[in-house]
Amino acid sequence: MRPALPALLILLLAACGEGEPMKSPNAQLPDGGHYRGELVDGLLQGPGRIDYANGSYYEGNFKDGQFEGQGSWHGAGGETYVGEFHLGQYHGKGTFTYADGSRYEGLFDKGKMQGQGTLEQNGESWSGVFRDGELNGAGHYRGAHGEEYGGAFEEGDFHGQGSYSSDGDTWLGQFVHGQLSGQGEFRGADGSRYLGQFKDWQYDGEGRLQLADGSVYEGGFKQGAYDGPGVLTLADGSTRKGSWQAGQRIRDEQGKALPDPLDVGLLEQSRLLGEALAAIPASTPATELYALTLAGDGKQSVFLREADYVADLLGKRFGARGVVTLANHRDHLADRPLATRESLARSLNTLAKRSGPEDLLFIYLTSHGSADHRLSLDVPRLNLADLSATSLAELMRPLKDRYKVLVVSACYSGGFIPPLKDDKTLIITAARADRVSFGCSEEADFTYFGRALFGEALQQTDDLAKAFEIARTKVAEREVAEDFEASEPQIWAPKAVLERWNRYRTAQNKAATAKL
Repeated sequence: MRPALPALLILLLAACGEGEPMKSPNAQLPDGGHYRGELVDGLLQGPGRIDYANGSYYEGNFKDGQFEGQGSWHGAGGETYVGEFHLGQYHGKGTFTYADGSRYEGLFDKGKMQGQGTLEQNGESWSGVFRDGELNGAGHYRGAHGEEYGGAFEEGDFHGQGSYSSDGDTWLGQFVHGQLSGQGEFRGADGSRYLGQFKDWQYDGEGRLQLADGSVYEGGFKQGAYDGPGVLTLADGSTRKGSWQAGQRIRDEQGKALPDPLDVGLLEQSRLLGEALAAIPASTPATELYALTLAGDGKQSVFLREADYVADLLGKRFGARGVVTLANHRDHLADRPLATRESLARSLNTLAKRSGPEDLLFIYLTSHGSADHRLSLDVPRLNLADLSATSLAELMRPLKDRYKVLVVSACYSGGFIPPLKDDKTLIITAARADRVSFGCSEEADFTYFGRALFGEALQQTDDLAKAFEIARTKVAEREVAEDFEASEPQIWAPKAVLERWNRYRTAQNKAATAKL
């Protein structure tokens, strides 16, 4: 956020050499410049112009052989200055435009930005009081992506009292050389609030944090996590008092050591996954639906909420015979089977064994995604490998003879289509292979695409192709309204899968009607 400033030209012009004084109004200067204008006692005076062999030139007023008063300089590299000069230098009010389009408009002193001004560079802008070419004192910064800072600056850095905002989040307080450090406040777009000590933008020291889910923590922090004595009050009013370390309560209020939730969770995982897979019933001769949902990133609750919603929808509305959900979440280490590459592999193998060739499978994966087409599998304090598109294709080989629907809701998820598409796999993704999707926030119940497809489109129609078109339109409308780059959801829709799905739904509807 600190401006990178090319050096401004400092112009000192000796009008004449030590030889004979010039007499012609069109004269050659000692530095090679060609002058057109008036000469008084052999010195450049009044309106005139100097052109140089490299293409640069000055046009404006001269006094005693130097640029003085109003004028304009056009450099050989494409830079220009229009404004006031004094003793051959930029001095007073002027506008300097760099060859790359960067622009400073304001006051100059002896060739440097000095005083009130505005610098615009690479989509960013700095305005306020400049000293020696950099913001010093009160000023304002606006970033290329809408982020803003208002407050004190020192040598171009945020320094002193100020306020910084980005994507709806706001930080207020004491800044030190570009970092929020000291007493401050954070106001999150999700409704979270923090008041207390900061160090390098992170909560550090004593503070009070109110989270979006309604829980409140008061006590010590270190590097953004609960650390030291503190009290966590949950949304239901229950409290957890004691000593904390790296975000975990390690001792109760009497000082008794507590088991690590991660340790407990790891001990429980074998049982949890085993019970979930054992609950999947075997197929019957009828066409049936089996489902798997996965929430990959355990740091944000939106993925867990979305995976649970889709699992419930597939079970209740679409009559799935067996549903398994794998979920990563910081608060569910010991009561939910984790979403890992191995747990996914075992789940897909189980679905392959329990289902029949006449059945359908619906697989829903929701998480963050990367530009190299990997789905984030993230549990705090565990180093899990992310799931690549090619790895997912390998894991799904046991299901190659099954008709299946795969929905991937993540940034860049369009990159999952090429390695997975075949004539028995319908694939829907939340974004194009080179685009991000939106809505991944702690307080949200859905991502944008998840809401559009499952919360809205599939409430209007059972037809997957129509539902996708409805969802794509709704997502596009929302992105336009919020001025986001279009995510452009994608679909690979083999006719055979659509026909199998429609036959399944028709049979279900007939059976439901017959019971009336």
